[in-house]
Amino acid sequence: MNLRFRSVLLAAALAAVLPFAFQQNALAQNQPGLPPEKVTVVFGQNIHYYEAGQGPVVILLHGLGSVKEIWMANFGGLAAKYHVYTIDQIGFGHSDKPLLEYKIATFVDFLQRFMQAQNIGKATLVGNSLGGWIALDFTIQHPAMVEKLVLVDSAGLASMRPPTVDLNASSLAGMRAILESVFYNKQMVTDQSVLQVFTDHVRNNDAYTIQRMMAGLVTPQFEDTKLASIHVPTLVVWGRQDELIPVVGGEKLRDGIAGAKLVVFDQCGHVPQLEKAAEFNQALLEFLGK
Repeated sequence: MNLRFRSVLLAAALAAVLPFAFQQNALAQNQPGLPPEKVTVVFGQNIHYYEAGQGPVVILLHGLGSVKEIWMANFGGLAAKYHVYTIDQIGFGHSDKPLLEYKIATFVDFLQRFMQAQNIGKATLVGNSLGGWIALDFTIQHPAMVEKLVLVDSAGLASMRPPTVDLNASSLAGMRAILESVFYNKQMVTDQSVLQVFTDHVRNNDAYTIQRMMAGLVTPQFEDTKLASIHVPTLVVWGRQDELIPVVGGEKLRDGIAGAKLVVFDQCGHVPQLEKAAEFNQALLEFLGK
C-alpha cells in the first residue's frame, strides 16, 4: 500500500481514520485499488481528487483533518453504479493549504467551483462530520446543484455539544485521545496506529487549517434555523456510540429536514463508513437507488 493510501489522519469532532483500519475495511469489502490521483485548479489552488465510474454523480466529502482516502471502503462499490468523486478539500490532504481564515463558506465556494470545473451540474453529496456540515450548507446555498443529501455523523448544529477532546493534536497523547473518541472499537487504537496517524498529521501539515477552522466557529454559521429550507431527499447515518457528536444530533437533523430518514448503527462510533462499511454501503446504495 503506497503512502497516499496510508496518509489518513484523524481529526476529531469532525472525522478521521486509522491507516490500518482503513486498509482492513477496504480489503473486507473486496475493493479494487483507487484510480490515479487527479488535480484540478480552483481559485488558483490545486485540488486533488479521485474519480471513477459512470452515471449520476456522487461526491464524497471528508471531515476536519481527514483526507479523500477515508472513503476507500465505499468508493469501489459506489463506482460500479455511479460517477464518484472523493476530494481532498482545500487545506487538507494533498490539496493546497493557503493561509486563509477557513470557514464553512470557504469550503462551499471551493466545492461549487470544483463542480463547475468538472462540468457537474448536479450531484448527490455525501459528507462525514465537517464534510456533512459543508454538504448541508452547500445544499442550502445551491439547492439546484444537489440531487440528494447524505449526512454521516454530521457537524453543523449549534445545539450539538462541543467535543471534549482537543481536535488539533500536537502530541502522541493528544492523538490517542482523538482516536479513542472516534472509534467504538478501542482495540483499533494501538501504539503503532497512534504513531502512524500522528506522523501523517505532521506530514500533511494541516494543523493551521484545523486551528483556523475551529477558531472561526461562530453562531451565524450554524444551520439549526435553516434545516426547513432543505427539500432534497436526505439520508442521515449515525454511529450509536459516537462520542464526538452523539446520536441526538442525527435525530435533530432527521426532525429538522422534511422527509429525512435516519439510520443508526450499533457498536459504531464517528466513522460508520469504516467501522460498519458493509452496512453503510448497503444503506447508501439503497437510498441512492430509490
